[in-house]
Amino acid sequence: MRREASVLHLDLDAFYASVEQRDKPSLRGKPVVVGGVGQRGVVATASYEARVFGVRSAMPSHEARRRCPNAAFMVPRFDVYRTASAQVMGLLRALSPLVEPLSLDEAFVDLRAATEPVDLSLPGLTALVQRLKDDVHEVTGGLTASVGAASSKFLAKIASELEKPDGLCVVEPGTEVDRIGPMGVGVIFGVGPVTRERLDRIGVRTVADLRQVEPAELAQVVGKAHAETLAGLAWARDDRPVEAEREAKSISTEDTFATDVTDSAELSDILRRHARQVAARLTAAQLFARTVTIKVRHPDFSTLTRARTLRGATDRVDVITGVAQSLLDALDVSGGVRLLGVGVTGLTDLLQDDLFTSDAPAEEPDPSATPNAEPELAPGSTAAVVGPEEASEEHAFGPVTPGWAPGLDVEHDLHGPGWVWGAGRSRVTVRFETRDTPPGPVRTFADDDPALRLRVVS
Repeated sequence: MRREASVLHLDLDAFYASVEQRDKPSLRGKPVVVGGVGQRGVVATASYEARVFGVRSAMPSHEARRRCPNAAFMVPRFDVYRTASAQVMGLLRALSPLVEPLSLDEAFVDLRAATEPVDLSLPGLTALVQRLKDDVHEVTGGLTASVGAASSKFLAKIASELEKPDGLCVVEPGTEVDRIGPMGVGVIFGVGPVTRERLDRIGVRTVADLRQVEPAELAQVVGKAHAETLAGLAWARDDRPVEAEREAKSISTEDTFATDVTDSAELSDILRRHARQVAARLTAAQLFARTVTIKVRHPDFSTLTRARTLRGATDRVDVITGVAQSLLDALDVSGGVRLLGVGVTGLTDLLQDDLFTSDAPAEEPDPSATPNAEPELAPGSTAAVVGPEEASEEHAFGPVTPGWAPGLDVEHDLHGPGWVWGAGRSRVTVRFETRDTPPGPVRTFADDDPALRLRVVS
């Protein structure tokens, strides 16, 4: 652990939902839920207005609707989120070259490597963090971030959570042990619901309680390796460095279907679409893959993965498609498929010959049998959203409809830019507004209206 609070943790508040509220004036101050929008959907992010009703990330969408029926439910717009994320990461890298992104909305920063001298006193850090927060708000057009500063990554992440949303917290060196003692043991990463329940059985509910447990007893409860990690963190010991480069280990995309797919031709079409998406992401990242995988979930939630390793690495869509199809052909899918995914691993920046060397099937039960999404009723709609399903990249939020899914950006020849409020029964309802306008009017059109089209926004 460092002697100074030179590690920052920045977390954009309710990121996806906040971007939607920024870009859609009529949703500001109102509950917004982003993720899968159907009965199999999963919440990706809920605005703070929706959280008041108990809506949380990873909650099934149907439960979120039950708790907050008046919320606006919409699909993710990843291109827009990536743009906002890049703006924020740019600010962080201008502060220090040692930035460790954890996701689009979260990163660690090492101030020891700052490009300019940094005052690491409490007043100096407080002023620096406030300037950073102000810059984030300005460069993103209104998003807020919660930032924590501390002597380790563990403490910095805790600090960023303490004053959310729009929080600022600096944990002064020397106060770490006393600061975390009264906190629930769940603040320690690696303590999920199962571990927390096991610790509760031996009377451990706070971090201070954890310090009192004998090592042998703790090892019996959570295992020796985990026990050593938890014991160290209970005393605020964390020497992990901020790592600027986090190597991608895999690229994948998958669909969970509204109804189980039994037609082999339809499955092949979906598989080819996934392979194109994976290949495009490899190309964009200037990477090549050595192993192609598929993931198949049956109606009973049993999940299989199959993999084939190539003699060399490739980013060719025809190779990825061919391997994925051969893996799918070897499986019995006559009973229907609930989820189909394609992925690649063994990533490298070196191109090699695309030849097969080994076939490595693997059957892995998926512990996360969380239902995903189908497009369903959008805010203000009168029938189900229609259109072919599209993968939501590496996120298990459910399929994203490339047609008139709620939240997507559109433009009309007469009325200008807006976004899809809802669709169904051959109609689409649009609210015409942008982030720079007041809340706009709502209009309904035929879903094949030639004057209405999707709009690319970043």
